[in-house]
Amino acid sequence: MEKLNLDDPDTKSADIVAENIEALSALFPEAFTEGRIDFDVLKQLLGGAVDESSEKYGLNWHGKRRSRQIALTPSAGTLLPYPEDSVDWDTTQNLMIEGDNLEVLKLLQKSYASKVKLIYIDPPYNTGKDFVYPDDFRDSIKNYLALTGQAENGRKTSSNTDASGRFHTDWLNMMYPRLKAARNLLHHSGVVLVSCDDTESANLRAMMNDIFGEENFIAQFVWKARQFTDARAKTNVSTDHEYIIAYARNDGFSLRGVGRDESKFSNPDEDPRGDWMSRSILGLATREQRPNLHYDIVEPGTGRIFPPNPSTGWRYSKEKMAELISEGRILFPRNDDGRPREKKFRNEMRSEFIAFRSIIDGVHTADGTQEIRSLFDADLFPFPKPTGLIASLIEQVATDGDIVLDFFAGSGTTGHALIKQSAADELRRRYILVQLPEPLDPTNREQKVAADFCDRLDKPRNIAELTKERLRRAAREVQADNPNYKGDVGFRVYKLAQSNIRAWEPDMSDLEGTLLQHSEHLVPGRTEQDVLYELLLKLGLDLCVPIEKREIAGKAVHSIGAGALMVCLADSISRDTVEELANGIVAWHKELAPAVDTRVVFKDSGFADDVAKTNMAAILDQNGIDDVRSL
Repeated sequence: MEKLNLDDPDTKSADIVAENIEALSALFPEAFTEGRIDFDVLKQLLGGAVDESSEKYGLNWHGKRRSRQIALTPSAGTLLPYPEDSVDWDTTQNLMIEGDNLEVLKLLQKSYASKVKLIYIDPPYNTGKDFVYPDDFRDSIKNYLALTGQAENGRKTSSNTDASGRFHTDWLNMMYPRLKAARNLLHHSGVVLVSCDDTESANLRAMMNDIFGEENFIAQFVWKARQFTDARAKTNVSTDHEYIIAYARNDGFSLRGVGRDESKFSNPDEDPRGDWMSRSILGLATREQRPNLHYDIVEPGTGRIFPPNPSTGWRYSKEKMAELISEGRILFPRNDDGRPREKKFRNEMRSEFIAFRSIIDGVHTADGTQEIRSLFDADLFPFPKPTGLIASLIEQVATDGDIVLDFFAGSGTTGHALIKQSAADELRRRYILVQLPEPLDPTNREQKVAADFCDRLDKPRNIAELTKERLRRAAREVQADNPNYKGDVGFRVYKLAQSNIRAWEPDMSDLEGTLLQHSEHLVPGRTEQDVLYELLLKLGLDLCVPIEKREIAGKAVHSIGAGALMVCLADSISRDTVEELANGIVAWHKELAPAVDTRVVFKDSGFADDVAKTNMAAILDQNGIDDVRSL
């Protein structure tokens, strides 16, 4: 029976470096010698595609190499379940995770790689007042616990001010590894959308070119965020817009588009071809560019002449225009200074949708502020995104069963928008939200209202508590507004923590005592459920997968993923009980008949002695279950 420890790949998040090497080895086996890469051979195989010049085009900053390294370092953390903090724990498929989003993204790699259809994030804009998370390569979980006040001698958080001397560098160092890790979660037909303003838009575009590939750029949407002129503008320029930058995982992606305005179609002349709308037939090219589209249109019967617009010409060639005129599809104006237009029949339009415009208007920050005020009766968040904006993006990308991820969840707008949109179109989308429990300081004027609100709820003073409260209140609101909607408005809460498996940290002055302490591999105080969900993560199973439980020989046994994983973490498995327990597991395994190989996991210290452990492994192996591990 193999024993799992903290250095085992099965107890860590995905090793992306190892996966990259494996992929490279599959493509270029001749470039590998005794498991090592021969770069001279690899360069020969890649020919002229290798750029060996010292000066290269691209975005560079101090710390980029380290950021890339941080993104590739596996996490040894885990996510602890909190059913008491959740809504509809037993049935929901939505996740709300508290923690450093980089560590969480790493932990989600095995379970959700290539499964997320839409990533939307609204990260800090780096305005000089934002908290920009300082990663620590040496011990990321310890760093997280210190920054969020969950460890002794915690570190105080501070804003990234432009006086720091590393203003853009700090922001890039935070964003790069997170976007890099997030890319692996994106479905092959998925898209990532990132909100920003003018401060970092140029750097963000360059960074996303680096991570997602310039060829996968979709659009830089301009959102008219401000409804009224900013009277405080020092330069007398009211900056009314923000951006949403979109990159696809692969080429070939397209948005769904928006529905046509059917009110534009009618049939005032009772045309037997049905309803139609009037459409411009102006082109897009000058005479120099497309001379064949620049010609006079002559109205049959009257002989009136309509010359082309010099800067656009016509949409169709002269021959095609003649055909449309003969079919009665061209509408001529009453006035000579008007322009002919086209009759476009509704039943000849193949697509139900037209293009989503790159300028988004009609929904503003003020709408988001009003939504928060309506839910909380207080202004807890500055400049929250309106659900109407995020819902319109979700509608464009995600459909039934798709997962939407937001790892800068903040006020929880993405979760709120998703359940609103799903109730509106009666689909069952899922969300995964991640939010740092960023401490709120009641002595800080800008955080006092939010900190006081946490006090009134008797909750810790941090933003993640407000995110969860928003989701609870949003769920009640959506249910009240849509009483017939039977979709999922709940969420499961998980929190980032050190792994349940103890790290080997010997006390050199007391090796004997250290050995005795580590006879129990699991962290003291952790529950059976804590260990179960870590096993799900590390084996790549969905955190919402059903878990069945049975009592066999007086011991609790769990079946996860219809028998893909069977776990017994009971104590006192003696020689007398091992046979009954093993046979019970074998019988349940046969009953489940899983489609994949089954792994069975026990608690190492749960066996009374080595004989009981050996007998257990032997009985299971005799019945075709040979992947048996202990923790």
